[in-house]
Formats: sequence, C-alpha cells, structure tokens
Amino acid sequence: MFYYYGRKKQIVRHYPAPNYGVIIEPFAGAAAYSLYHNSLVSRVILIEKDVKVAAIWKWLIHEATARDIQSLPDLKPGERSTEFLHIIHAATKMAFAFKRIKVTPILARNWEISRRVFAKHLKDVKHWEIICGDYNQAPDIEATWFIDPPYRGEPGMGYRHSSAELDYAILAKWVQSRKGDIICCEGAGADYLPFRHLLELKGVAGKTSREMIFYRPGKKPSQPYLFEDISLSHQFV
Repeated sequence: MFYYYGRKKQIVRHYPAPNYGVIIEPFAGAAAYSLYHNSLVSRVILIEKDVKVAAIWKWLIHEATARDIQSLPDLKPGERSTEFLHIIHAATKMAFAFKRIKVTPILARNWEISRRVFAKHLKDVKHWEIICGDYNQAPDIEATWFIDPPYRGEPGMGYRHSSAELDYAILAKWVQSRKGDIICCEGAGADYLPFRHLLELKGVAGKTSREMIFYRPGKKPSQPYLFEDISLSHQFV
C-alpha cells in the first residue's frame, strides 16, 4: 500500500498464488503480497512489530476515510517533514533513522503514487486485521503464510527491528511448523531453510541482488508452480 524498504511490489507476481482463503504476513511491512492477491482470499492478517508501521495499518484499516485520503497534502521538493509516513517514502534503507527529512523529487513522486494507491485500495483493506507484535504472535491456523523477514546478514539495514534481533534457527523451526502454504523470502547465502533461486534483480550502477524462496504448498495447487530463472531490471527507488 505504501513505499517501504524491502517491499515486494515489483516482484510479487513471481511468488506462488495463495491456495487458502486466508493470507498471514508475519513481517507485514507494506503487505504487497496480500494486496496483490486480495481478491482471491476472504481474510488477511498482518503482524508488524514496528509500532509506527503498525499504526499506519491501524489508521488505514480502522480509521481512514475516503475524505481523509483526499485531504492528504502534496509534498513539494525542498520542504521538510517530520511525518513518519512521509519519511518512509524516501525509499532509503536509512529512513528509520530520520526524525525529519527534506523532501526530494523522488520522495514527492513516491508520495503522490501512494496517495493514488490509498484512494484506489482503501475500501479493499477495511476487512484486514493488524496485530502489533512479534511474528510468533500470529494465530496458529491453516493459511497461506507469506513470510518476509529482514534478510539474514543485513543487520541494522532498512528496518527499526533488523536481522540482528532475529534468531534464524528458531525462525526456521517456526516457519516449518506453520499449517498451510509456506512462502518464505530471503536473499543470497541464506541457509537456515532449503531456499531456491527465485529471480535476479538488476539495480543501479550494475549492482544485482538475488531473491531466494522456500516454498511448501499445504495442498496441491490449482496450477503447478514452476521455479524459473528470471532476471529483472529494477530501479531501486
């Protein structure tokens, strides 16, 4: 729904579709997977440890009206903002360190895009649920689990609660104990689950990053999911 470091909006279509009527995202962030597949399910449960990110979801789900969205102000390059929802639209892994930010053309553009997304999809998330807490506070039910934790080996990067706080051995056991579809995201080199290559992202200055996936369907998918060797050109903004 909004800009967020590590969000999956650009690549979400490459992940398996849900086989269950419930999606649970234990590391919710911007919940790109749930929004993309919202029409296929009847229930979405988000779990988000960061109180400020959880507050955005609480506002969107329980409080915001169409008029509220229409009233969101423009952001003009050069001005400054202390609003957290504005700051994360800077599309930088350092956003969580900022209490005040200068609006850049990129931030202003990203904010304008998100305002349109809010207006289009606000009605679609009103039945969603948000839990502010750790991933293991998710209900232990059969569902499609889209698990996108801070990637191992990136401590302190991009999130208020980073990979430095996670015990990946414990996370791995928890992931494999879920009932239903399990889709777990990671980066290159992660070995706490039997990850497979999903796709290659080509960023700026010739840099690339590899997206990995652990996938265990809870029941036979309506359409077989095929792992593909995909390379995508992607501007990291």
